[in-house]
Amino acid sequence: MSVVEPGMSWTVVLPVKELAVAKSRLGAGPEARAALALAMARDVAAAAAGCPSVAAVLVVTDDPLVADKVPADRVEPDVPRAGLSAAVAHGASAAVSRWHHSGVVVLAADLPALTSASLSAVLAALDADRGVVADSAGTGTVLLAARPGTPLAPSYEGASFAAHRAGGAVDLTASASAGVRRDVDTVADLSDALVLGVGPATWASVREHRASWREAGLL
Repeated sequence: MSVVEPGMSWTVVLPVKELAVAKSRLGAGPEARAALALAMARDVAAAAAGCPSVAAVLVVTDDPLVADKVPADRVEPDVPRAGLSAAVAHGASAAVSRWHHSGVVVLAADLPALTSASLSAVLAALDADRGVVADSAGTGTVLLAARPGTPLAPSYEGASFAAHRAGGAVDLTASASAGVRRDVDTVADLSDALVLGVGPATWASVREHRASWREAGLL
């Protein structure tokens, strides 16, 4: 993984759904959707690993293909199986147990335009104990960070950005590029991400399944 610069280091927690149920709103066939979900998670993990202040990447998933194909220092099963907040809390606990000197930063697994530099910029802007970045719609959460010793307190159900702000996380959205905020739930979202520039795994997946994506209205 990346060499950590002096100062604050981070462990990235990356929760990834089982591929068979991922990205149902995208409209393409199930094989194309599953392949895209896996590819985006691979690109997010790679971008995180390339960030100089990231010490490790921990993936939380029950999908064996995700566990095998997404690059990570550690893979944790979703033991709670009680929704995203519980999965994130479980991953954060495992991260703190293994890398207790690092802060914890949770990333959405569907940010194919995320880059190492854009992640570094957001983490460098955090001057409080907890911080949060809104998605492109302004309602969801694409990044949640807590410094060492600070509870992460994830609250992903519903309007999660407002919930995290109400819980005391400072708003880091102004420090986030469009690529950091561009999560992918619809074909229009994917089109936007492609314009911004996506990672190699995502691009290869779209090309491989281009017939399915064309039928869904992307190409």
